[in-house]
Amino acid sequence: MKKYENLYINGEWVPAHGEKKIEVVNPANEEAFAVVTSASSEDVERAVAAAKEAFKTFSQTTLAERIELLERILKIYERRRQEFSDALTEELGAPKTLSEGAQTWLGIGHIQATIDALKSMTLEEKKGNSTIVREPAGVAALITPWNWPINQVFTKTASALAAGCTMILKPSQVTPIDSFLFTEILDEAGVPAGVFNLVTGDGVVIGRQLSLHPDVDVVSFTGSTRAGREISRDAAETIKVVHLELGGKSPNIILDDADLEKAVSTGVTICYSNAGQSCSVATRMLVPRSKLAEVNEIAKRTAEAFVVGDPTKDETTMGPLVNARQFKSVQGYIQTGIEEGGELLTGGVGRPEGLAKGFYTKPTIFTNVDPKSTIAQEEIFGPVLVIIPFDSEEEAIEIANDSIYGLAAVVQSADKDRAIKVASKIRSGHVYINHYTDDYVSVPFGGWKQSGTGYEHDEWGIRGFQLVKAVLGTAV
Repeated sequence: MKKYENLYINGEWVPAHGEKKIEVVNPANEEAFAVVTSASSEDVERAVAAAKEAFKTFSQTTLAERIELLERILKIYERRRQEFSDALTEELGAPKTLSEGAQTWLGIGHIQATIDALKSMTLEEKKGNSTIVREPAGVAALITPWNWPINQVFTKTASALAAGCTMILKPSQVTPIDSFLFTEILDEAGVPAGVFNLVTGDGVVIGRQLSLHPDVDVVSFTGSTRAGREISRDAAETIKVVHLELGGKSPNIILDDADLEKAVSTGVTICYSNAGQSCSVATRMLVPRSKLAEVNEIAKRTAEAFVVGDPTKDETTMGPLVNARQFKSVQGYIQTGIEEGGELLTGGVGRPEGLAKGFYTKPTIFTNVDPKSTIAQEEIFGPVLVIIPFDSEEEAIEIANDSIYGLAAVVQSADKDRAIKVASKIRSGHVYINHYTDDYVSVPFGGWKQSGTGYEHDEWGIRGFQLVKAVLGTAV
């Protein structure tokens, strides 16, 4: 059993003083493999105080100094990347192909995109006889989720460092191991004492203390919409800058001229990535009613080709859900879909055949789904796809926008101009045309409506940790 009993505060590994021991469970076998000691309230106070003190000097560093620091971090991460992949497979249940691919690649992508943005960034611009200055916003609390831990830890930390902020990272207690590895990298890279601090524990306790703390200036949170509301209320006490990347129920509009085989199979495959535990993937597939039967055949065939099982095996394409709580939630949604009259195309309740242990879920598809039904409106966060037929392009847009969420969307068509026109009518923070994702780390990522506020990635991520100051009379 691995034991993580220390926190990283003011440039040193120090004992955590919380009384709670948090077990980290391997979701593939339901066995605990590590124990993390939670931070105490006093630990959090020390971390915030260290960040506040370090801000006095780190905020004055040059862009060149920050670039050099990020380049050192990137170099060390590239050397240790396999350790992160192994940890992800063990704590999250991500198949090797995913943990060694997209999950850990995002660490490289985000740091490199941030470095490139800094190299072209200016912190001052002239406006008449005045100067507009971008300055670090202050001490930042970074509260990250369990489903894509490297993605969120790296993009938030890189942006905050690039902006000249100091920070306290509070990773998810469900998948904290990668954050400990990340902290080792920052320590080796020579991040100045107090600039980066790591505390662990329950979000409702540690996260809330950070959100309420008067010496924390920025809260950057990724997680559920419910938790985002609570953080917003807490942060309002001291009028903080708040970034929220929350839930989603993204639509995938397949227009009548799309290549159905490619559009549907790609849609199913991406929906099931990370066992469906991704906020921005499209889980509502909107298809022309006249093509529903053909769509059903392709979707069912694609879903049933997934190999669900041990994430350490090369042939596995879908691992387990992250824990018992998530398993119970997803199973409940599948049962609700059946009870509400959804047409079950494949999958269903229970574990896949031959998997008696582990939080494995059958890749599930409901078709001919009522767009007002529970499974079409609520975020399930598991390998569950709903197929919704439409009779016109206008109806497809209406169904797509009929959601409290607005994180992402997909529009697929053989006519790119037509797809772009439809995309312009979708109320979401980003839209993928024919599932194009190559620019993911270099474009703004953020949601509309109840999917959040603020943006991450590249220069937009850096700006989120900056404030604007107008200095008048500089050219008089």
